[in-house]
Amino acid sequence: MTAYPLRVLVFLGSVRDGTPPRPRRLGERVARACAAQLAAAGHDVELIDPLAIDLPSEFKPHFAFAPGRAPEALDTLARKIEAADGYVMVSPEYNHAMSPALADLLNRFGASLFAFKPSVIATYSAGQWGGARAAVNLRTFLSELGCLPVSAMIHVPHAQDVFQPDGAYADGQDAARWAAYLARAFDQLTWWA
Repeated sequence: MTAYPLRVLVFLGSVRDGTPPRPRRLGERVARACAAQLAAAGHDVELIDPLAIDLPSEFKPHFAFAPGRAPEALDTLARKIEAADGYVMVSPEYNHAMSPALADLLNRFGASLFAFKPSVIATYSAGQWGGARAAVNLRTFLSELGCLPVSAMIHVPHAQDVFQPDGAYADGQDAARWAAYLARAFDQLTWWA
């Protein structure tokens, strides 16, 4: 148990539920692994899955609604974002950039909800690069939101071989090495928060 338990939101940056890629919902594996490791360190962690949120189809930011008029899903998530101590942003790479689904979700909220709180960038891919190019774009995006990313990032190439669907390490993986790799970023998040 950490001496300073934090409230951390792990944002899953994908709404793809079909194939490709195979296997389905690859990012969910990475997000679950991040959430599990943070919880094991004593933090209060919640996974934010855009597929589980009833977002309005028309884009309108939470702050653009009159007080008390925003959809309940946006109000609920706004309260969670404001109450959090830090964030983990899990994203695949699309055209060398962050996930459009993650950008859509985060853009629905004003920077004041995220401000002065640290974040971790965790990218993944089914291929060899682990979404590293998306992380470059995501670093600028998160900085504009005011939740500055810590310097250590997480990149998971061949994520389907690293994590099982529940986020546990796949057979044949060096779980201790992966856990230490994730801990490097999470330790920085804890210190900054």
